[in-house]
Amino acid sequence: MARDGSVVPADPQAMVVMKKKTQTARSWILFDATGQGSILDVDKYAIMHRVQINARDLRILDPFLSYPSTILGREKAIVLNLEHIKAIITAEEVLLRDPTDEHVVPVVEELQRRLPKQGDDGKEYLGGQNDNEAAEEDESPFEFRALEVALEAICSFLAARTTELEMAAYPALDELTSKISSRNLDRVRKLKSAMTRLTARVQKVRDELEQLLDDDDDMADLYLSRKAGSASPVSGSGHANWFASSPAVGSKISRASRASIATMRLDENDVEELEMLLEAYFMQIDGTLNKLTTLREYIDDTEDYINIQLDNHRNQLIQLELFLSSGTVCLSFYSLVTAIFGMNIPYSWNDDHSYMFKWVVILGGAASAIMFLMITLFALKKGLVGT
Repeated sequence: MARDGSVVPADPQAMVVMKKKTQTARSWILFDATGQGSILDVDKYAIMHRVQINARDLRILDPFLSYPSTILGREKAIVLNLEHIKAIITAEEVLLRDPTDEHVVPVVEELQRRLPKQGDDGKEYLGGQNDNEAAEEDESPFEFRALEVALEAICSFLAARTTELEMAAYPALDELTSKISSRNLDRVRKLKSAMTRLTARVQKVRDELEQLLDDDDDMADLYLSRKAGSASPVSGSGHANWFASSPAVGSKISRASRASIATMRLDENDVEELEMLLEAYFMQIDGTLNKLTTLREYIDDTEDYINIQLDNHRNQLIQLELFLSSGTVCLSFYSLVTAIFGMNIPYSWNDDHSYMFKWVVILGGAASAIMFLMITLFALKKGLVGT
């Protein structure tokens, strides 16, 4: 890698086997309109100068700082911070940070595959090489194709994490309902914490897309090719004016007429194309959030069921305690009788009527049993114990 800011051709397939220790905090990969990647190892000032953004916007992409998911439209760039996907998109190129990260490598490969324009015959056409007018008209601007790759990657990533969480959570919850133990409770607690964190991440991406969809001005800021075209309507640099770059149109009308048509197309399309793109991924991320919401409800229902079970066990313990206390009171009465007659006190009737002792024992036991029965009936009448 050159320290002077020069680019070095890179093979995304080879980056999969690159060691993490070779990755630096300043590592970027640059994709042009042909989908070719080049490794950049430059400082932040070179990046700011290249894409014309300020330090505050670049700081959002710092991997050592914690920033929520953000999509910012600037004059000549889109600043994209979606979880592990940290990128800067211009009308002609994409700069992606930390390309050797295991979660970023699939994004690198997808950008290489989808950034080149394609005609109806499946062949790649770069810039003005496409002679099919219909294909040119249906072609989305470069920044939208790059944005779509990033949104698809982050939505798929979060959906995959949600599926993994569901596969681990539902069996754990079912096991907890069948057997309440410290191990199962701790397992569900960890899964609930993971679900809470994942829900917050998905919610932030969803809120960011919803905020863009609710504000046409914010969506208009993401039309980099449109802004470049309006600033330089007669430019022939391909992506600088994607509305007026068709060779078929150029062969029929003059540059002035081409600029007029481009302006008219801007008014007709407005933000509809971007709105449809964002709505598609908003629905996808909203579906992921609904899955997490359903999982949370299932966890809440399981907690309610566990609490009911615990309350039932607690009631059973209270009933057992009531019976034991009642039995203790009755036995205490019997012990009192035993203690009285066990005292060393002379009884006149005891000398000639020793058989009276058995009646004392029998009557004392019967009285204790009757007392226990009366306490039990009173508890049943008052609803203190279940039938």
